[in-house]
Amino acid sequence: MIKNLYNYRYLFAEIVRKNIKLQYRNSVLGIFWTLLQPFLTTVVLVLVFSGIFGKSSKLVVNYPIYLLCGRMLYEFFSQSTKRAMRSVRLSAGVIKKVYIPKYIYPISNVTSNFITFLISLIVLVAFIIFFKVTNNNPVHMTGYVFLAWVPILILFFLCVGIGLILSVLEVFFKDTEYLYDVFCMLIFYLTPVFYNVKQLHISSKIVRLGLMANPLYSIVSMFRSCVLYGEMWNWNWFYYAAGMSIFLMLTGSLLFWKTQDKFILHL
Repeated sequence: MIKNLYNYRYLFAEIVRKNIKLQYRNSVLGIFWTLLQPFLTTVVLVLVFSGIFGKSSKLVVNYPIYLLCGRMLYEFFSQSTKRAMRSVRLSAGVIKKVYIPKYIYPISNVTSNFITFLISLIVLVAFIIFFKVTNNNPVHMTGYVFLAWVPILILFFLCVGIGLILSVLEVFFKDTEYLYDVFCMLIFYLTPVFYNVKQLHISSKIVRLGLMANPLYSIVSMFRSCVLYGEMWNWNWFYYAAGMSIFLMLTGSLLFWKTQDKFILHL
């Protein structure tokens, strides 16, 4: 699979470029929405939840940046996996006529969303600079901020693994996309995007462990440790998130490789 992906690297790059262009094709502002959307969403969520979850400065330090970190990572996870899920079925016309390694489609969709996600990080940088310049509740910036790429990379591989699995399920079971919409809603509330788990005062250890079993919990927490708190992450988060990403990558690749020859019968 890796060898074929390299051999088709120019086609892969072209599909990624096409996906980015089509994302904002009929929009007046175009790719500028990559910056405007996270900004506006963060403003709305801050207005709604800051009075409830933004009071404890010890836990969240800076609520707008705390919320933005979680929201951007979750949004990338949600959008990239959803587009990867539909990628093979939407490309059925090409797949039936020309031989192309089919896994190029889910991986290229995750990659194109990853590029727009990296561009949207400009908004996070702008927020940090604003609070630093105004000296209004500034974040604790240290050298650990340069390790922020680690949770981002883990998230990318996690999305590729889940995207491969979902793209297979979508070919054989059209209802997958409807079920996954509900699942993404569940993941959103299980991921500490706008709240801190310690603020919830959860007495049940089972419920708390259930929240932490979500790999996005570990990835978001690692990213916040680097960007917001200026400290090294908990290594348990790293081991769990990296382990889940590797496991899902291998599972997705194996499942895709085993079933791809049957796609043509269901597309």
